[in-house]
Amino acid sequence: MRAVVQRVARASATPGGAIGAGLCVLLGVADGDDDEAAARFATKVARLRIFEDDGGKFDRSLLDTGGAALVVSQFTLIADTTLRKGTRPDFSGAAPKNRAEPIYNRFCDALRELGVQVETGVFGARMQVELVNDGPVTIVAEI
Repeated sequence: MRAVVQRVARASATPGGAIGAGLCVLLGVADGDDDEAAARFATKVARLRIFEDDGGKFDRSLLDTGGAALVVSQFTLIADTTLRKGTRPDFSGAAPKNRAEPIYNRFCDALRELGVQVETGVFGARMQVELVNDGPVTIVAEI
């Protein structure tokens, strides 16, 4: 599982939901990921200390700030870009939709269980994602 986590002033997915301040999480599910990994990863993302304290130091998490999360599925994050044969990324490491969607949903549910307000895109849909990156702060995280 891999995510691009961006601290945002606001973000939205169309179709899907919208949030104010918090995190936009672009989430890729790899073949072999499971519900347990999704729950652990959600905890890791929610506890990432990428929000500034009063001194300007990254010392606060999404849980500390009470921010929301917009979680958008993005299988392209699992691409193999070594490009051994040509210039087309290889997406064969991504979990198939019927396996990825329940794991994506488990990730979102685990965030909710931690008390995070979660909005989502529409799994598997072509979406327009808009965000205002705050900082900018962008983290690539894996589990």
